[in-house]
Amino acid sequence: MTEFIEQTLISPRYLAGSGDPAWVTVPLHRACGWSCGNDLLMPRVILTSPDWRAQLRLDPTPAPGEPWWNLRHTGHGQQRPYSIAFDAQTPVEIIAAITDALTDPGAALGVPYDDLYTPLRTAGWHAPRHHDGFTSTEGMSSPDGLARVDRIPDKDRTASWIVETSVHHLPPLWRAHLDGNTPTYLVSALFHALADTTPLMRSPERVPHQVTTHGTSSIRPVNAEDVALALEDRTIALAQRGAATVAQPAPPPPSAKAPRRVR
Repeated sequence: MTEFIEQTLISPRYLAGSGDPAWVTVPLHRACGWSCGNDLLMPRVILTSPDWRAQLRLDPTPAPGEPWWNLRHTGHGQQRPYSIAFDAQTPVEIIAAITDALTDPGAALGVPYDDLYTPLRTAGWHAPRHHDGFTSTEGMSSPDGLARVDRIPDKDRTASWIVETSVHHLPPLWRAHLDGNTPTYLVSALFHALADTTPLMRSPERVPHQVTTHGTSSIRPVNAEDVALALEDRTIALAQRGAATVAQPAPPPPSAKAPRRVR
């Protein structure tokens, strides 16, 4: 007999709260081969990519004002080192959009700057208005005004991306920071995740209070087995993605012309 449990579907997704960190860490370790250098005496997770160029650090006891999630990359070739940080209440599905893109062998292609905002515009985001009444040419605001993206100039002549979700003028619910060297395909993955209108699922007892006043939620019965196996299914899918890429045969070398026979 099929067992059902109640789950809450939350929209917009940037109000859904953190979720289970395993949604990010388990696939990185099991499907993508990131090594786990945990200190068993500390409540933190440190994962390192197989090529040792990227490291994800999850520290649930950071110093005041410091983010929980930190992704750092040493860079390679023309790619300069970069870092990405997320606050504690960032939905794990939004963080996973970046880690999934980072570990996708077929995703590391540059996205033209002019195309980065396309998924947000399509979802109804618009240039935000500042306190002086002028609109920003380097940012986007969600239709409900609860989330926004800003591009902030850095000291090294690049520009960081700041993503922030806040209710009215209260402190931000969560904030993300992508430094100016972050590859555009990762920025694009983040913007697609923000623009996605698919509700996120949370246990009823873990629904943030701001959802009841500024979001939309509905409780529905969901197959208990589907909920229990969701992370495993996600991990298997990512592992198969990598295996499929490796299994693709290399293109054959150009055929050489047969040498002329000398009489």
